[in-house]
Amino acid sequence: MPDIATPDLPLPDLSAAARSARSLGYRTDLALLERAGSTVEDRGTHLVVRTLDNPDFYWGNFLLLRELPLPGGAREVMAACWTEFPTSDHQAIAFDLTEPLTDHPVLLEFLEAGMTASTTVTLTTSSLTPPARPHQEAELRPLAGEDDWEQQVALTIAADAQTASAALETYARKRVAAERARVDQGLGQRWGAFLDGRLVSTAALFRVDAELARYQSVVTHPELQRQGLATTLVHRVGAYGLSELGVSTLVILAEEGAPAEGLYRGLGFEPVERVTELLALPRRGDHA
Repeated sequence: MPDIATPDLPLPDLSAAARSARSLGYRTDLALLERAGSTVEDRGTHLVVRTLDNPDFYWGNFLLLRELPLPGGAREVMAACWTEFPTSDHQAIAFDLTEPLTDHPVLLEFLEAGMTASTTVTLTTSSLTPPARPHQEAELRPLAGEDDWEQQVALTIAADAQTASAALETYARKRVAAERARVDQGLGQRWGAFLDGRLVSTAALFRVDAELARYQSVVTHPELQRQGLATTLVHRVGAYGLSELGVSTLVILAEEGAPAEGLYRGLGFEPVERVTELLALPRRGDHA
């Protein structure tokens, strides 16, 4: 097994803008984005999150609104998104709140203007419940070496619902590069579940501060889902966070009502907030 990174290195400083997010989900998001090279700019009413080297990354290039816009203000916010990202093929807007905007009149304005809405649940735990049916055959370990990371790129592409494309591969490679930067900083590791040397499920965990660690991108190959791989891996990675990383609280996100939310609840995670995200998909059909 490769060496496991421990928190020997000091945590890099964060900008005041990144620290200002009130939502736990976004506060941990912004911390990890900045530490991998993204920028967070304070515009007063909102934050502008920018990942220059990966412009097709939806939630690396978005507006985070501190407050709801006034009635009739949805199109103004969308125009601000185009102003900040004039060459982008997507619009991504989120609300730094802790309750979703279900049926809120302002939300309806965005929907009528062509955006789609989703609700993301932030869940936390300080202790883990073992999986009821753990996967017994997979080897669980941190990624190590070029072959492992190439398999991570391939798994990211395979798990995407859209047809594989050059744009998708570029996006996947840039996400992997950002994660390797966090590993190099001693913030944590991306782990994999391997069957006969093949990476079939993967999850990352990185420290945000001395007390918190945040999961990133829990993915299982589409042909091997519902076999307990992700559950087993998330549990093992969480144990690593509470012991080797030395944090007291684990943070993970899931789409509200999706199977992943139930999976995490079964491991002892409890919801602490729900936030609304808005997305207008690429006009040319590209991936992000």
